[in-house]
Amino acid sequence: MDVIVLGGGLMGAASTYFLARRGLRVTVIERNRVGSGATVASFGNIRRSGRYLPQLPLARRSLTLWGKAAEMLGRDVEFRATGHVRLVFSENGLKEMRNFTEAARPWGLDLEELAPTELHSRFPGLGPEAIAASFSPEDGSGNPRLIAPAFADAASRIGANIVENVDVRAIRRTAFGFEVETSAGTYSAEALLNTAGAWGASISAQFREPVPIVAKGPQMGVTEPLPHRVLPVVGVWAHDHGGGYLRQVERGNIIFGGGAERTDVSLDSGHAKADPARLPPQLRALLPILPALANVSVIRTWSGCEGYVADGLPVMGPSATTPGLFHAFGFCGHGFQLGPGVGDVMAELIATGETETPLYEFRIQRFS
Repeated sequence: MDVIVLGGGLMGAASTYFLARRGLRVTVIERNRVGSGATVASFGNIRRSGRYLPQLPLARRSLTLWGKAAEMLGRDVEFRATGHVRLVFSENGLKEMRNFTEAARPWGLDLEELAPTELHSRFPGLGPEAIAASFSPEDGSGNPRLIAPAFADAASRIGANIVENVDVRAIRRTAFGFEVETSAGTYSAEALLNTAGAWGASISAQFREPVPIVAKGPQMGVTEPLPHRVLPVVGVWAHDHGGGYLRQVERGNIIFGGGAERTDVSLDSGHAKADPARLPPQLRALLPILPALANVSVIRTWSGCEGYVADGLPVMGPSATTPGLFHAFGFCGHGFQLGPGVGDVMAELIATGETETPLYEFRIQRFS
């Protein structure tokens, strides 16, 4: 075996696919089902506005792959380039939007600034009190329930080994690479890719690479179907009104998140639950964005275990202590858009020793 991938979320499944596509023999090991962790709890946002600027090349690479996903993977993962609107409700938000727009332009991201009349003409019903908005027409959304299994299935069709529902009991460095002992047997490979999400730091620590990370659960929900009126994904600048966000799926339901503190999650179980007590203030935070939510029923809430690194940035790249070890974890609740790009970049790095996409800002040795 050439590579073992630890963790079958979006990052791990995409990495497995792109490694296999490069002709490497690869096994992904997942303790539950592929895509059942933080990925499936995601909002499904595919956005570049507001990102850390050095992350934009990776985000652009990933957006290109999202556009090819249906053809590449052989199934519709519901990527829709509906655009991404971020509303402004305050002078602070206006300043933040304009500063980011100017700074992002040299990185290849051009945001439209919408005045209130244009915003309400193009997107009626959104933010009636908003004083401005940004619009990124190429961004949009995808289905978190579909994308990781689609990558895993496509990878298996080209020779990858998908191992699910097993416990990892030990990870060992050997003279020939790595051994991963599981409840279903021991797997060996020359290289090891750590895409274990919130558990990624526990793996890196075994190789003398500590990463300050905490596990948190987002508060997510979905409403009953409404008449279709909201085409783009919608968020806000400057966390005005609590920083909520929402999108409407083709069946009419409104999926929403933000506007509520994340819950603490124990890594022992990895089980994250939405807190019912936080739902009413969360919905109130969303009303300035979409007043039509005032009289709708919420039909489901959920959460998931996400890893938040202390500096808000992921860990990506080769190990600083152990040849053949690579990391891609800790995406701080902002990894869904990046997933295909992360997989492509990590496969390129493992296969060739380098990548054209800059990763310096995300190196693990920044914590050494």
